[in-house]
Formats: sequence, structure tokens, C-alpha cells
Amino acid sequence: MLDDKLELESFLPYRLYHIADLVSREFAKIYKDRLGLTRPEWRVLAGLGQHGAMTAKAIGEQSAMHKTKVSRAVAELERRRWLTRTPDETDRRVEHLTLSKAGQTVYAEMVPLARAFERRLSRAMGAARFAEFEYGLERLETFMLEGGLSDE
Repeated sequence: MLDDKLELESFLPYRLYHIADLVSREFAKIYKDRLGLTRPEWRVLAGLGQHGAMTAKAIGEQSAMHKTKVSRAVAELERRRWLTRTPDETDRRVEHLTLSKAGQTVYAEMVPLARAFERRLSRAMGAARFAEFEYGLERLETFMLEGGLSDE
């Protein structure tokens, strides 16, 4: 029977994972070669560049990274003097992380690289199909965040 096997190559959750991994690996070549960053370091830098001050917990939630990966990335970015830690005034267990001047410079260098990479992906699909693709991703994300298939 054909229905007793699952073909991963045509199974949507696998396809989404696979394309995300391929795209992520290709983009990683850019920020690793140009800026010497690992994937977790890039995610921390990008989050801080986008939001300004964040806690490590907030970075983990935004980037879907485990706290140990966030902690290691923060430590490395601090070692490079690309971020600073400021203890919270009311809870000393919490630190607010911000990019230093050097970190802001690296972030400013990274943004055009990321935008150029995204433009190349968009061109590969064509503008109209890329817009449809973004719409589909947005709908799937909303669907999953609202409980997804749990009510069926």
C-alpha cells in the first residue's frame, strides 16, 4: 500500500525544516566568513541590534535557543567587547544586555549582508511568488501560535 509509508521529501513539516536548514547554513557562511560569528552569536547580535536592551531569557525566547547556547554566545560577544551587561536594579539575577559601540558597528555591517541575502532568495522565487510565500509562512505561523492542530 502507498499509504503505509511516509515520504519525507513531500511531507510539509520535513520540507519546512529542510529548507530552513539549507537557507540557514548558506547564510551562516556569510556571517561566519565576514564576521567570525557562530549561529547563536549571530542570533544574539541580531536580537540586540533589533531590540536594544534584552535579557538573556528574552533572547532565548525570541531566537528559540536553549539558555546554555544563549549564555555561551553572550560570553563570547562580551569577550569580543561587542556587548555589555548591566545588572537589573531590582533583581540582581537578571542582566540587561546591550550592544557596545563595537557591537553596533558589527551589527551595522551585518544588516546589509542579511538584506542582500534575502533579496537573492526573493529573486530566486520571483517577486510575486515570494510575496505569496511570505503570506503562507505568516498564515502557518499564526495558525501554529494560535494552537494549530490541537483542537482537531
